[in-house]
Amino acid sequence: MAFGIKRGELQEWKENVRKGEIAFLTHYWIHPRFDGITTVTKAGCCDVKKLIDWGRQYGLKEEWIHKRDQYPHFDLIGDTQLEILKKEGQWTQIHRFFEHK
Repeated sequence: MAFGIKRGELQEWKENVRKGEIAFLTHYWIHPRFDGITTVTKAGCCDVKKLIDWGRQYGLKEEWIHKRDQYPHFDLIGDTQLEILKKEGQWTQIHRFFEHK
């Protein structure tokens, strides 16, 4: 279940993904398989080769890509999520979703 984002934020992420940019969207998320994890970041790009190459620098495997229609993406969670957001300069998302940690 995803929550904590506005429709406009989702639309902006989708637009950036469709334009071939590496785009990030963080939201609150609860899944029974991931106890203690409360957020996920979707790192997406419609250019799958570009997304694979981008993910490789962070040790992300091609088979981890969710190939969803026009919005292929990696789901980033846990320590890897925060580390990548920092390296990518996604400070707005970090402050919004991680300041309480």
